[in-house]
Amino acid sequence: MDVLSIVHPGDAGSELFGPLVAELGHRFDERTFAEGTPPQVDSYDAVLVFGGSMHVDQEEQHPWLRDESGWLGTLLDGTTPTLGICLGSQLLARAAGAWVGPLPVPEIGWTEVELTEAGAADPVLSALPPRFEALQWHHYAHELPEGAAALAHSAASLQGFRLGDSCWGVQFHPEVTEPQLERWIGDKTDLPADPERLRAETRERIGGWNELGRSLCRSFLAAADRLRAG
Repeated sequence: MDVLSIVHPGDAGSELFGPLVAELGHRFDERTFAEGTPPQVDSYDAVLVFGGSMHVDQEEQHPWLRDESGWLGTLLDGTTPTLGICLGSQLLARAAGAWVGPLPVPEIGWTEVELTEAGAADPVLSALPPRFEALQWHHYAHELPEGAAALAHSAASLQGFRLGDSCWGVQFHPEVTEPQLERWIGDKTDLPADPERLRAETRERIGGWNELGRSLCRSFLAAADRLRAG
């Protein structure tokens, strides 16, 4: 398969997922709307949309967000399998008409996420346990798009959804690696409440979390392959 990765400025790339996609024998193409023209959707068999430090309502500061939002709306009108992560999930939800806005308190660190009944039966998120500790780093949340299925939630926000047969979004970060997270913790513009505690918790949990991330990525690619085969 040809897999497109949409990334955003800041340290929020494809990390764990990129090497795995290539390892599984797929072509991996990474693009950003901040530096070029929109990619042709019909050139790819699956799309991954990753996170970013900006927010969906910051189009004045980041004018390319308008182009990406419009492109994602077109993507939703088609059948290309798509997985959005954090900002990617928020952008997909907004493109589908859902509310997206700031949380009262940012969700940063390791928090429990629980699958819904639909999530436990979902072709992608069923790769995850019914309950798991997930790495979160988001200031915004979104409501469930009309017609979508809620797949996972935390105490603070909706954590996963599926729209139709080919679009998924998750708020947590299954792609994050320990070096990447260390860079986030060290970013003085977005400091967590307790950096040392987060570092200690990450050392304990990141190995298992990365295995779950790989499982989710494989599950999405397998679902995309089945959808492509018809």
